[in-house]
Amino acid sequence: MNSYLPTVLKSLNHRYPYHSIRGRSDFLWPGEKRLAVYLGINIEHFSFGEGLGANLGPVSKQPDVLNYMWRDYGNRVGVWRCLDLFNQLALPTGTIINTSVYDYCPEVINAFVQRGDELIGHGHTNSERQSDMSQEEELGLLKYCKERIKKESDQEITGWLSPWISESLDTPDLLAQSNYSYTLNWCNDDQPFLVKTRQAGPIWSIPYPQELNDILMIIHRQMDADDFSKMIMDQFDEMLYQTRQENAPQSLVMGIALHPYIVGQPHRIKHLRHALKHIAAHREDIWLTTPGRITAHMRNMTHSL
Repeated sequence: MNSYLPTVLKSLNHRYPYHSIRGRSDFLWPGEKRLAVYLGINIEHFSFGEGLGANLGPVSKQPDVLNYMWRDYGNRVGVWRCLDLFNQLALPTGTIINTSVYDYCPEVINAFVQRGDELIGHGHTNSERQSDMSQEEELGLLKYCKERIKKESDQEITGWLSPWISESLDTPDLLAQSNYSYTLNWCNDDQPFLVKTRQAGPIWSIPYPQELNDILMIIHRQMDADDFSKMIMDQFDEMLYQTRQENAPQSLVMGIALHPYIVGQPHRIKHLRHALKHIAAHREDIWLTTPGRITAHMRNMTHSL
């Protein structure tokens, strides 16, 4: 007789139950819209001569000047090209920031704040992973970034994206403990959902794209800018189609993850402009928003049930 009895894996995720996209409770976005679209623009800073960083070419012994300077182009030039485009098309952004940008080029963050954009915590620097920290260090980082952004930009941030989307087993608990309302780390759905924490109540997971993401598609998969632009438009058209299904319409979230040192290059921003114009032409059909506004809407709906 077979004595094997299957057991529940110890690693089974206890943070949320499985719920198929089908059969969920229906809801609408503001203005009775079905598709929420946001731009997640990553404003990052990297240590010179040490630490992690995305790479354009072969990694050299530190100081890795080639790759560092390529990334630094984003804050000196690329981000301003992106801002011009967002202003031309009147598109809001969720501005995902390393707080070390305040030490290096605070005028970049100020430009987004002056537009009325939402700031989102993204660690102090993208040269380190959150998962390498002790629990005490991680909690200190979460609190530091919230306090620094409040001091410098007078915004009470509510959202978080970990550098390199790197977490410890305690990260959701520490986010809730530090009064964050949502995370962009958990990229497994097209709708927001609640993530359980140990003591401070649940936080929201807001969809953040891993495929509609320039660093993963253009750098890691070596997709050219024209194809990435088409990818954005295809995603938008299909999601809009899904929201309009006669028998089972769904209210969805479409995020676009951008990095100025990548899409801010002139040969790429030309194609990004084409994709964002396509989306902006449908602004009457969609909710152009930010992750924080999505979270607030979900919380208000939940409280009214």
